[in-house]
Amino acid sequence: MSQHFIVIIAGGKGERFWPQSRAPRPKHLLPVVGTKPLLTQTIDRVKPIVPAKNIFVITSAVQAKAVAQVCKGIPAANIIAEPVGRDTAAAVGLAAALVGARDPQGIFAVLPADHVIHDGKSYAGDLKAAFAAAEADAVMVTIGIEPTEPATGFGYIQRGEKWKTFGRRPVYRVKRFVEKPKLEVAEGYLKSGDYVWNAGMFVWSVPVVENALAAHAPELDAALKPIRVALAKKRPLAGVMKKVYPTLPKISVDYALLEKSTNVVVLPSSFDWDDVGAWPAVCKHCTPDAAGNVTRGLAVVEQGSNNLVFSEGGHLLAVVGVDDLIVVHTPDATLVVPKSKSQDIKALLKKVEALKGGAKWL
Repeated sequence: MSQHFIVIIAGGKGERFWPQSRAPRPKHLLPVVGTKPLLTQTIDRVKPIVPAKNIFVITSAVQAKAVAQVCKGIPAANIIAEPVGRDTAAAVGLAAALVGARDPQGIFAVLPADHVIHDGKSYAGDLKAAFAAAEADAVMVTIGIEPTEPATGFGYIQRGEKWKTFGRRPVYRVKRFVEKPKLEVAEGYLKSGDYVWNAGMFVWSVPVVENALAAHAPELDAALKPIRVALAKKRPLAGVMKKVYPTLPKISVDYALLEKSTNVVVLPSSFDWDDVGAWPAVCKHCTPDAAGNVTRGLAVVEQGSNNLVFSEGGHLLAVVGVDDLIVVHTPDATLVVPKSKSQDIKALLKKVEALKGGAKWL
C-alpha cells in the first residue's frame, strides 16, 4: 500500500491582515482565530491522519525561520523554502518531487496553511475518504466546500454524476471549474445545488501529478527535473532550488493542471470552513460584547457598535462613538478602516511601500 503524506503550503503574504500580518510573519503565523498560529492549527489537525515524518511544509525563504519555530514535531528536513514564489503549480510539482523521493507511488494531500476549521473529526473523515479515492483510481481529488452564501470571492467547482463512495462520503466527477463569479451568477450556483467552493485542497498520487505535469505543463515538468535528480541522489536542495526556481513558470495549479484534466473528482466537505480572508471574517469566530464589538488586547469601545478593535504590546486602544470600524494597533503601525473597505488594504500597502523606508512596514 502506498504511503500517505500531507504537504502544507505556507507561503502567502496575508496582506489583508496588515498591520499584524507582515512579509516575515504573515497571516498563517498569527493566531488570527484561536490561541495558536493558523499553521500550527493546520498541523495539529493532520497529525492524527499521517505521522509527523510524512508532513511537509513548503514556505518562502523570508518566512522559513519563523515557520520552523511553529512547526513543532515536524522534521527540519521537511520544511522546504522556495527561493522565490512561483504560484501553486510549482509548489505542487515540488511537493510531488519531495513525496516521490520517499515513495514513488505515494499519495499526498496539498492543503493551505491558513484556513479555520473547528470540526476536526469530520475534517479527518473527509481527508481519509479523499486518500481512499486517490488510492482507488488514478484521479485528482478535490475537497469542495459546501457553499453557505453566494460568495463572489471564491472559485467554484460544478459537480457531475456520482462516481463512488468512500467512508460514507460521496465523490462526484467534476464538470468544470469556474472563476470568481458576479453576484447574480453566484446566486444561481447556490440555488442549483451543483456547485461547491474551490478551497485549494487536493489529494492525488505522485504518478497522477507527474503524468498531468508531463501532459499539460511540459515546460514546468522539464524545469523541475534537476530538483527530482537532487532528491534521488540525496543532494542538498538549497543550491539547486536557488538555481531552478526563478526559471519556473508562474501559474496556478488550477490553470496548469486541474482545468485541463479529465480525471478530476470532487468530495463535498462535511466540516465547517472559513478561509478568514480579511479582518471582518475574524468576528465570526469571536464572542462580541452586547453592542457587537470584538476586542483583543488592551482595547475598549464606548458608544460604538460592531467594531473590531485589536491592540498589541500593552498599548491602550480606545474607540468612542463609531460603528463598523476595524482598528488595529501594533508597536509600529495603526490601521483604521471601515469594515466595508477592508478589501482595499492591499491597495493601501502600495502607498506604504512608496514611503521613504516603507519596506520596514511591510
